[in-house]
Amino acid sequence: MHFSSPKMVCETKIVADEHDAIPGTKKESMMWSSTPASAALNPAEARDVRKDVVYIREFECGDHEEVRRIFYEGIMERIPNTAFRGLRQHPKTQFLYALLTVMCFFVTKSVTLTCCAPLFLMGARYFYSRKVIHSYLDCALHTDMADIEAYYMTPTGSCFWVAMLDGRVVGIVAAQGREDDNSVELRRMSVDSRYRGKGIAKVLGRRVLEFAVRNNYAAVVLGTTAVKLAAHKLYESLGFRRMDQSKDYRLPGMRRTPLERLFFQIRHSRYRLQL
Repeated sequence: MHFSSPKMVCETKIVADEHDAIPGTKKESMMWSSTPASAALNPAEARDVRKDVVYIREFECGDHEEVRRIFYEGIMERIPNTAFRGLRQHPKTQFLYALLTVMCFFVTKSVTLTCCAPLFLMGARYFYSRKVIHSYLDCALHTDMADIEAYYMTPTGSCFWVAMLDGRVVGIVAAQGREDDNSVELRRMSVDSRYRGKGIAKVLGRRVLEFAVRNNYAAVVLGTTAVKLAAHKLYESLGFRRMDQSKDYRLPGMRRTPLERLFFQIRHSRYRLQL
């Protein structure tokens, strides 16, 4: 049986003249304090904190607009990453596009049209990446991200946190308990693009790990379709190990039409940290 932990506030001081273990970020010194719910930071107090301090606190109703914005912008960044950078992860698709380009030359005998074929294929990839990811966003924004209180704050063994810097929400993360295998799933982690490089994502990840330990979970799991290598390095730096990878993952809201399968492919990696 799991018990909800008392409200926790994580204070992270960004020290400007020292180096962190993570390349490209500043050193963090963290201090956890267990406080009663009545002592949690209210919005007025959050605006008064020092500019060099990141506070991790539980989600409040007033955070909803900023939380949805950070989530939306983070997912929208994946459209060009999936369409272009993600193509490198699919050699079979690269071969198919090359074959289609060669076939275009033999059918049309036009060098101009043949040179335009790769541009058309990349344009189609962007169009379908945008279409599928918009469908995924619509699904997410009408389920758990529409009612964070009901999905994460009310159920026992789940929680949602925001990172506060300079009095504003700059990062989000959720933990969702899974009773079937006594694990907690790390979900919805995202940091405002203007505040990246400060180690905020790592502190958010540690908050979920600390929550899992306090609630006697056996493991923390996560699934990600992130294309950027930095995201995978972050999970590994937190102690996660990749369990498996699906090369042709179906996002929620994806219809799997022939054109979608031709122009949209995404890898899904599952990670696990045994506690």
